[in-house]
Amino acid sequence: MSTPLIVALGAFAGLTVFLGLPFARLKNLPNSVQAFLNACATGILIFLFYDVISKASEPINEAIIPLQQGKGSVGSFLLNVVVFVAGLGLGLMGLVYFERWFIRRTKEQARVKNKGGEAAIVAPEALALMIAIGIGLHNFSEGLAIGQSAASGAIQLAAVLIIGFGLHNMTEGFGIAAPLARGSASWMFIGLVGLISGGPTFLGTLVGMVFHSEPVFIGCLTLAAGAIIYIINELLDIGRKFAWKLKTPEVIMWGVLLGFLVGYGTDLVVTWSGL
Repeated sequence: MSTPLIVALGAFAGLTVFLGLPFARLKNLPNSVQAFLNACATGILIFLFYDVISKASEPINEAIIPLQQGKGSVGSFLLNVVVFVAGLGLGLMGLVYFERWFIRRTKEQARVKNKGGEAAIVAPEALALMIAIGIGLHNFSEGLAIGQSAASGAIQLAAVLIIGFGLHNMTEGFGIAAPLARGSASWMFIGLVGLISGGPTFLGTLVGMVFHSEPVFIGCLTLAAGAIIYIINELLDIGRKFAWKLKTPEVIMWGVLLGFLVGYGTDLVVTWSGL
């Protein structure tokens, strides 16, 4: 399989996120449907958090036994631990400060437009953008896995990863679209969040074919994990408001369960590859 073809397929694996984004254009959805979609997105992201933390922990856990036997590098182990903690903290707190800046900027623009009047904050777009950033960081690490597999000669593994990640990204696109389910987002904005979330798979494939770094791999995953913690908190807050309105909390829980199982089911293809 040629290098250009692998890179093209890596891009395809990331851009399948666009298949789930049209849900954002559905208008006049009942509150119960919006609540269920939001809950499904929450379940998908809960699974994604478990997935990325597990993968980021693997190199660190695998280095412990050699160190106990007096082998391995203490410096490399400590570097990976520091990168893990720093990535998690930066991913979480970075979005806290990003949201504060985004809200302040939106308010200022609204005041100028309305000549000093207050205006509503565009929370769904901000949340969708944050989800896209977190998924984009995760997808960069997936691209690294594709590129590194191809560079090592494991073409069959790379092909299976492309298929598995492509299927998985379809569900991630749905997770981005859920906060926008009222249909107010423009196609331009939908295209933007699609590129932010799916494009890094292409970049990761390019980087992975020419450069291998365990700390970079761990850093990308923990940045994504930190971002996902913040996003899950926001989605759960939205879910609680829906549950109070609908007085049917079981709808929320069924949605979370379904979202988690969908994420788990699509990830089985990747697990089958032996990664």
